[in-house]
Formats: sequence, structure tokens, C-alpha cells
Amino acid sequence: MRIAAITGTGIFAPEHVLTNDELVEAYNVYVSRQNIINETKILAGHVRPLKPMFSHYITKSSGIERRFVVNKSGILDPERLAPVLPPRSDDMPSLMAEMAVKAAKLALEQAGVCASQIDLVVCAASNMERAYPAIGVEVQQLLGAKGFAFDMNVACSSATFAIKTVSDMIRSGSIETALVVSPEICSAHLEWRDRDCNFIFGDVATAVLVQSDVKANTRHFKIRSCHCETNFSNNIRNNNGFLRRAHDEMEDRRDMQFMQHGRKVFKEVLPIVINHINAHLSRESLTAESLKRLWLHQANSIMNEFVGKHVFNRVLTFSDVPNILQDYGNTSSAGSIVAFSSYSEDLEPGETGLICSFGAGYSVGSLIVERA
Repeated sequence: MRIAAITGTGIFAPEHVLTNDELVEAYNVYVSRQNIINETKILAGHVRPLKPMFSHYITKSSGIERRFVVNKSGILDPERLAPVLPPRSDDMPSLMAEMAVKAAKLALEQAGVCASQIDLVVCAASNMERAYPAIGVEVQQLLGAKGFAFDMNVACSSATFAIKTVSDMIRSGSIETALVVSPEICSAHLEWRDRDCNFIFGDVATAVLVQSDVKANTRHFKIRSCHCETNFSNNIRNNNGFLRRAHDEMEDRRDMQFMQHGRKVFKEVLPIVINHINAHLSRESLTAESLKRLWLHQANSIMNEFVGKHVFNRVLTFSDVPNILQDYGNTSSAGSIVAFSSYSEDLEPGETGLICSFGAGYSVGSLIVERA
């Protein structure tokens, strides 16, 4: 059976950087204005006053200091608190596809591969710009790739689930080269008027080139094993969708954006992730001591530290569980790939690591990779 390998990765980040201080300043102006507008209702006890935000709270609770966004001006407008994305005609590249192509070209360059060698493109992301045609097919066309393409969505685990999917195809011999792109425009599905979540997400696109190892032109990572699981939960949810009109739900309801019950997620997801990683290692006759690194989903620094400590069972270093949250924020399915791409070059031949993503679903996907 053939061996699948990661031969190239790419990261594209938008030019706009939004700091915690900037976000807090804009949000607090919004809070002051809303409390003045609702002063009578607040005094009567019918409405609760909105509370201000503080930068140090964001950093302490999440590890996030800044994030990239495709548009900054709209988010920082207290009258809007949402990105401004000009509409594009159907004959123009979609924003998702444009971001994906930029990341893909970096991955192809790293691998020394031409787009015409690609057999499959998968757009794996949690926030799709449209229902159809598939973003993956658009990326295929823009790159000049051959073969076929499709989209898949397993929320924050989309990238790892997609890499498993294409790896299985490579091992079976049905394809030889696949491109997995994860363009995440998280800022557009986030409710910036909600202080409990408005600081979480950023925008980015990642690309991972997966090939049969015999095709590898450069140093690469063999994918030794993949493991995925899902457990349904409503604790991370977005109810927006094409059935809204049929349900007479066209109003801007809060549940039509990202929502989560953070404490429940922390309590329920982390045991699932820890057990998942340990089971994956056991299945491959590996132990935590045999791992050089964990590249975890970048949702929250406290969550990642918790998982790392329970897997390694010792005091952690940055090298054990790299964190990119301070610069990127949570980028959904792209997060673990950003961490892997940024902190993998130092691994020596024979050293292994584990990429793990987790999120809504609940979904957990992990890949054990070995430097060739």
C-alpha cells in the first residue's frame, strides 16, 4: 500500500491586523451608546446594561493578542461592528477562492510541484462563502489543476478530516497528489457585538499538499496514521442557512451567527480530545514520550495547555505544544495547520508529531506524522 505524505504547506494572512486594544475601544463606544439609548429601560429593570471589555481580560482568558481580518474598518465602526466586504460579480474570483489560491501557491512552491500535477482539490473550511458551486472546484479552475474537486465542512476539524480523506485515496491508488485548502473568513460569521466571543476569531487561509511519498521532491512528513471521530452537540452552533426564508426567520437573530456555551465546551470537549489522542497513539503502538510535538487546534491557550499536560503528563515547553493564538487568534480549521506549518521544520528524520483539531460537532481529527 502506498504511503501518503505532506510535501508542502502554505499560509496566507490578510494585510489587516486587529489588536485587542483596537477592538476594545470600538466595542466600548458601542456599549456606551447602547446604554444611553436604553437608559429608560435599564432604569426600569427591563433591560440589562451592557458591560465594557478590557484588553487584559482577552489575553488572560484566551492567549489572543491580535488577529488578521479581511476588513478592519467595518469592525472598528461602533455603528456597524462587522466587516465591510464589497460584493463581487459571478465572473470574479470569490474571496475564499482568492485566499485559498494564494496559500496553495506557497504550498506548491515549497513542494516543487506544478498545479497541473494535482489530481484533487478539497476546500475544507467551517465558513463557506456560498452553497454552490463548490469553492474547491473554483480553486481547481483558478490554479489550473486537473482531476476533480469538492468542499467539505466538519467545522474546526475540516482540515484534518480532509487530509485523512485524501490520504486514504492516495493509499488506495486512486490519486497521487491532492491539495487541501482551508480559507477561513471567520470574521464574517462572528457577532462582534457579543463581548463573550467577539475577540476569538481571525481570518487566514492554509494549504496542504498531500502526495504519494514516491512523488515527494523535497523533505516531507509521512502520514503514519489518521484518526477521526464525531459526537453530536449543540454547544457550538450557527443556525444560519438556506432554509431561513422557508422558516420565516429572516430577522438578524443572535443564533444566526457563531454561538457557543464556552464552559460546557471546555468541560466536555477536552476529555474527548485527550482520550482520542491517547487512543490514536495506543493504536499505533506509540506513547506520548515518542512524540516530538503536538500541533493542536488553536482555540484557546488554556485548553491547549490542559490537553498537552494530560497527554505528556509533565510540565510543558513551547516546543511541546506551539501556540500561534497570540498572533492569529482562533482560525477554525486552519489553526492546527498554521501551527504545524510554522513549527515543524526543526524535526529531524524519524521524529514524529501529532496534528489534532477539534471543535463543533463535536469533531476531533488527528494525524500522526513522521519526518522523512
